[in-house]
Amino acid sequence: MVVVSDTSPISGLYRIGQLHLLKRLYQRVIIPNAVFEELLQLRDFGYDLTEVLEADWIEIKSPSSAHSVADLQKVLDSGEAEAIALAQEIHADVLLIDEQKGRAVAKREGLRIIGLLGVLTEAKAEAHISLIKPLLDRLIAEANFRVSKSLYDLVLEQAGE
Repeated sequence: MVVVSDTSPISGLYRIGQLHLLKRLYQRVIIPNAVFEELLQLRDFGYDLTEVLEADWIEIKSPSSAHSVADLQKVLDSGEAEAIALAQEIHADVLLIDEQKGRAVAKREGLRIIGLLGVLTEAKAEAHISLIKPLLDRLIAEANFRVSKSLYDLVLEQAGE
């Protein structure tokens, strides 16, 4: 499975100590250079990124079409624009992305998307985690992950929690 990721799924899972879930679920995750640069900014907030930097299953690959990226950057930030352009270019099976505007653009471009909550749902379904709620609560409290009350309740209901 070819998986491209925007910043928030990797950042969120890293910040709650669950980055390994991406490797368990997808074996390899490809990120564009702009996403890598955004992840490096976590160092400014005191995070030790050794785990991310040494993850041999995270591949950095930038899209080759500067024109596609430039078009997408008219409405999205650099990480989202490069992730969408790269996912299209390499015919990714899935794009990991959370931001509402980025998700809408990716869907319009015909990409299959999964957000961080979808990753947690898959991880539970494949028995990599036993409960979503504690991780979701940590994402909100520790990683400032924004999720509406209705989506929070829906995810937990669908997960049987």
